[in-house]
Order: sequence, then structure tokens, then C-alpha cells
Amino acid sequence: MFIQILGSAAGGGFPQWNCNCVNCAGLRNGSLRAKARTQSSIAISDDGENWILCNASPDIRAQLESFPKLQPARGPRDTAIGAIILLDSQIDHTTGLLTLREGCPHEVWCTEMVHQDLSTGFPLFKMLEHWNGGLRWNPIALEGSFTIATCPNLNITPIPLRSSAPPYSPHRNDPHPGDNIGLLIEDRKTGGTLFYAPGLGQVSPELLELMRSADCLVVDGTLWRDDEMRVREVGTKLGSEMGHLHQSGPGGMIEVLDGMPAARKILIHINNTNPILDEDSAERAVLDEHGIEVSFDGMSIEL
Repeated sequence: MFIQILGSAAGGGFPQWNCNCVNCAGLRNGSLRAKARTQSSIAISDDGENWILCNASPDIRAQLESFPKLQPARGPRDTAIGAIILLDSQIDHTTGLLTLREGCPHEVWCTEMVHQDLSTGFPLFKMLEHWNGGLRWNPIALEGSFTIATCPNLNITPIPLRSSAPPYSPHRNDPHPGDNIGLLIEDRKTGGTLFYAPGLGQVSPELLELMRSADCLVVDGTLWRDDEMRVREVGTKLGSEMGHLHQSGPGGMIEVLDGMPAARKILIHINNTNPILDEDSAERAVLDEHGIEVSFDGMSIEL
């Protein structure tokens, strides 16, 4: 299985256009040793030629330009993207569908809850009907696994996660199974297994057991501490209120990952306020001690 990190930041990217936190200001003025990042999205493939896009970032055009294997190669109008999986209906994971309108119709896989959000509160499915038929919805059931024709050797199992629906969702304050999912993806040729969950608010015992079966974990790295937005003076919400598990302290993502046998443990969806973006920070050194990687745009993984 081939995995390409197209974007590794949380919503707003890094630096965020209107943010003057120590990280964003430091990157702009050159005082911070860090990499700029676009909003999170990955692509997966079983042959390196045909790809499935997992989430469609607002930065998708730049991400496609930076990864030649997704660029046209076989005809006057072409893409190697054979399907798109949406793990939730958040703006930073779906707005890229508007940018991809010239390539419609697209095969889009998502849950019933995500389809509802994208047909009502943020009606992308209805809007894009005006471009060559728009988006062809393929429902993701919350039980069992499925395959997609463009990458037939990848067995994909959706994992319902406890997180938050976006502000425009009709059930923002009434969570439903399917609002947010992770993916357990197995390459039936190599046996390599990926667990991908860029939005992960709580880790149940059942989820812990499932995560232990993966060779590679690419998981929520949004915030270092639950009250980070308040400490950085850029917001008032806690990470737990936004559906993101913080990294530090008891019960945090570091503690979770310490119990995992996976060969690679990688954080993605990193907020611009998170000190781990600073490659010289004490927090980054802690991750190094625990064998946890910080994803970056252009990172390639093979399982």
C-alpha cells in the first residue's frame, strides 16, 4: 500500500492566514524552525498508479500540483483519483470538492450522516449537481468492510469515532454514529495495515484493541494540551469540546500510542498553535523520545 500525506495541518493550515500566535508569527519571520503545512488530506493506492483520495482539503489544488502521480497523464483531461472517501463533513475535509468540480462526476464514499450534512447544512452534493452530474454517492455502512474498484486490493473497514459534527450540521449537539469515522485499511497483497483517524476525540477499549492490529497509525495530532487555544489566546474552546484528543498528560494521545506495537506512529491534522510544529521545541523532543512522528506535506509511506 502506498500512502501519500498531501496535507498535514488542521483547519486553517500553517501558518493560518489571520493568526499571529507564536508559531505562525515565528514561521513568517524566520525565527521558528518549522515547515509550512496545508490542511489535512491523504491519498492511498495499491499499485502507485490509481489512487483514492481520503478527504478533500480546501488546499487540494496545491496538493495535487505537489504530487505528480495525481496529475493528468493519460488524456487531455485526466486524473489518477478514482474515488474520494470523506471521513466527516468538516469544511477542512470537504471544501476541496468545489475545486475538483471540473472533474465531475466523482465517486464519493461517505456515511449517511455525512451525506445528510453535505445535502443540507453545507449542500455540496446539491451544488455540484450542476457540473456534469456532480458527486455520485456510495454509502458507507458502519458495519463490515468494502472495496473500491480503483484499488481492488485495499480492504477498507470504517470505524465509527466519538467526535463532533460541524457547526452547520443538524445534529451538531446530538452526536450520531457516522458523524466521524476512522479507516482501517489492509493491503490484501502485502498484508500491511493502516489505521487513519485525523479526528479522534475519545479512545474506547474496543478502539484500542483495533488500533493494536495496525502496522501504521496516522492519527489526530491537533493539540498538545486540551486548553491550548486558551493558553495561546486564540480561542476559548477546549480540544475535547471540538472532538480532538490532546497529546500530553494522562489519557492523552502519547499515552495511547505508547501501548501500540505499530512500527510507525504518526500525528496528522496538527493545529497551528501546537508547539510540536517547532522542530526545536521541548514538546517535539518528547515525541522523539516516544517514537512518535509528526507528519508533513509530501511524506510518503509504504506498507
